[in-house]
Amino acid sequence: MRENNRHHRSRAGATAGMGVLLALSLAATTFGATYGPWGTPAKIDTINGNHADLNTTSVDGCPIQSPDGLSLYMASTRPRFAGDTRTDLDIWVAHRASPDAPYGAPVNLADINTTADDFCPTPVQGKGLFFVSSRAGGCGVHPTGDIYLTRLNPSHGWSAPANLGCQANGGPNTAAGEAGPSYFDSGGQAYLYFSSGPDIVVSTRQPNGSFGPGVAVASLNSASNDLRPNVRKDGLEIVFDSDRAGGAGGFDIYTATRASVTDPWSGVTNVAAINTGASETRASFSWDALTLVFGRNPGGEGATDIFVTTR
Repeated sequence: MRENNRHHRSRAGATAGMGVLLALSLAATTFGATYGPWGTPAKIDTINGNHADLNTTSVDGCPIQSPDGLSLYMASTRPRFAGDTRTDLDIWVAHRASPDAPYGAPVNLADINTTADDFCPTPVQGKGLFFVSSRAGGCGVHPTGDIYLTRLNPSHGWSAPANLGCQANGGPNTAAGEAGPSYFDSGGQAYLYFSSGPDIVVSTRQPNGSFGPGVAVASLNSASNDLRPNVRKDGLEIVFDSDRAGGAGGFDIYTATRASVTDPWSGVTNVAAINTGASETRASFSWDALTLVFGRNPGGEGATDIFVTTR
């Protein structure tokens, strides 16, 4: 997506049917569960009767499913109404009646969006939504993206988004720019993985409910840009995008696993089955970890399009 260049600083100056056609890639084995390799990706609006407007000629990316599988959140620069000329990123959501049903047309989350870039939505159980925004009032002189949290009330809609706090005051946000928040809970302890500048970091929820400063995850980071992580619900598998050497081109999706949430990540591997000479970014697991959605730039229809693969 556009935030590859606009929201991160580079150390090296860089930033159907889904069927059973399987390509070679890493099979993850954790907690006694074995997952097969990822299949050949397809555009999300070309399978299962999904609405044609999931991808447009605008930027469409940062996709992620809700935990119940009934909603697909995304970021897009598409027009909000006829004649709209704004080009900032907004958060949109498409709904469906069941996990096997097609998604309908995306709806703009007007209660959350601003005239700044709002992107990388991350829905969590309990009707919470983490997301990133470059709106005024963030950390740094020229905010490039801070993590915010909002909650959905069935009667009153989305609450006013709250900034998770600046690092100078004990929070996770910095002037470097954050992206790709990923939340999981293990044994009552909650963690928030995200990228800050060119590195993947993890923040731990404090006893008062706030999140502390991010700590770099050495076992995942490289000398290049390592961005937008997404952690499986049990905390034992992670995907992220990186422009490190040896990839297929641009940004590629990488994966790693660990035996427990207290172990370091190991076996960082390029997910060759889904990567191309284009840039693949912000991959996200479904709740059952059998589906992966991600953005590809160029996507064919627009600057960035949403793709999906299963295993």
